[in-house]
Amino acid sequence: MLNLMMDAPKQGFLSNVSNADISKVRLSEAHDADLHASNLTNWQQEYDQTSRGSFYGRIVELPFDGLQVFCEHTSQALQQKCVVWPNSVWLGIPLADQEESRINGLTIHSNNIMCRPGDCDFQLSTPQDYDLYGLVVDRSKLIKMAAIHGVDLNWKELTECGRLGVPDKTLEEVRFVLARLLSLQNNTTPPRLQQDIVMMALLEVLKVETPQPAKTQSYYHRKKVVDCARQFLDYHLDEPVTVTQLCEITNVSRRTLQYSFESILGVSPIQYLRISRLNGVRRSLVQAKNGQAVSDIAAQWGFWHLSQFAKDYKQLFGETPSKTLTGLSG
Repeated sequence: MLNLMMDAPKQGFLSNVSNADISKVRLSEAHDADLHASNLTNWQQEYDQTSRGSFYGRIVELPFDGLQVFCEHTSQALQQKCVVWPNSVWLGIPLADQEESRINGLTIHSNNIMCRPGDCDFQLSTPQDYDLYGLVVDRSKLIKMAAIHGVDLNWKELTECGRLGVPDKTLEEVRFVLARLLSLQNNTTPPRLQQDIVMMALLEVLKVETPQPAKTQSYYHRKKVVDCARQFLDYHLDEPVTVTQLCEITNVSRRTLQYSFESILGVSPIQYLRISRLNGVRRSLVQAKNGQAVSDIAAQWGFWHLSQFAKDYKQLFGETPSKTLTGLSG
């Protein structure tokens, strides 16, 4: 099915290609989740680390005009807020044998991929040691390529469902192709052929995808509860918000609030509140100006018991707040 992609170009063709014509694979690495999030070209992202330990992230990226392909590795579990560049479509393809992730609370199984339109925010919950292929393409480029190859695109599925089902064989072949393209040793294939390979792989997926929307109405209710609670928390990060308050704001019982958070985000409301604030402190420490103290920044995020804050911070990030202040921001 993907014979075009598997065949290596003939030497005679490549001999006329200069090094300036080769699209280079880019590698970026980071030891902070939010700094890692900013390394992905033309995305707006904010990552909150939710599992304990030092973070390592790596992005291997191959950018073109109106097309982007990358492989992202993250060592720790994350809550991700993401927005892809406008007038585009993103496909997220987890590598084989990954633990389950979530997009907007929908569980991604082994034969699922993720899909969201550009300029539309979405949330990902990803586990530890997670690897994901990403494909982003301008809508106009995709429409033109689909018309040439006679592929019918279902925009409703691509822009609304978030989760698509794809046959295992197709996923296996596409992963193989993307791995070859994103190899750091891939320095001889001309950009035009690289783009064609990526677009053909993308069309192969879109020819066989089937929508996998939420199957029950309860999902939409739980998602609405979580969205309402998160919006309230975002505007009251420096206040000691209680579970009782969240129940009142969302107009649900404590049990429903707990179940909604655990099913949509994989964490409890209290865990989410504590983790989001600790990540907020870390972002402030990384961006801190000279003369700002850890205690002042912690207080801005509602942490008044400094010894407990320092203990919780080190447990989550694997280093002290002062180390972050002097290390990453310096």
